[in-house]
Amino acid sequence: MAGVLEILTVPRASGIPIASSPVSQLSLHRNFVTESRASKLNININSFRSSASVRLSSKSGRRGGRIVCEAQEAAVQALPVTDGTWQTLVLDSKLPVLVEFWAPWCGPCRMIHPIIDELAKEFNGKLSCYKVNTDESPTIATKYGIRSIPTVIIFKDGEKKDAVIGAVPKTTLCTCIEKFL
Repeated sequence: MAGVLEILTVPRASGIPIASSPVSQLSLHRNFVTESRASKLNININSFRSSASVRLSSKSGRRGGRIVCEAQEAAVQALPVTDGTWQTLVLDSKLPVLVEFWAPWCGPCRMIHPIIDELAKEFNGKLSCYKVNTDESPTIATKYGIRSIPTVIIFKDGEKKDAVIGAVPKTTLCTCIEKFL
């Protein structure tokens, strides 16, 4: 639906803020607002087209409630890389690059995903962070000898500099990253 923003309403009596929840994942009552209506509500639709999150709360009165929507800063996340984007995003990058090799069926990979996203946010502008799904891009995984996942590799100037295998603590990854910044 182009030009339409999905607004989620909170039951009038609750008044409970919903913090840091992606709009697309909330399972509350949904209303659709067009761009012209959104401008009257002072909502920037473009902020919701990225992976922004919102805080919704209800201001109830005698005749019903109104929605207060405060868009938070768009989340910085490690983006996926494929065979087609590998050269430009990783090897030709001016910044050091952290790449997580993972697969959807891998439990430890799901454990390390949030850590990689945190690192992408913390080192934004100093380090690029990407994820390679080894099921979808086996050529890249084979080229770098990935035999266990998750494997995190740090590249600098197009060359593999360091690798960490397994779901490790954030501090371990930070130590590896700081060597190349």
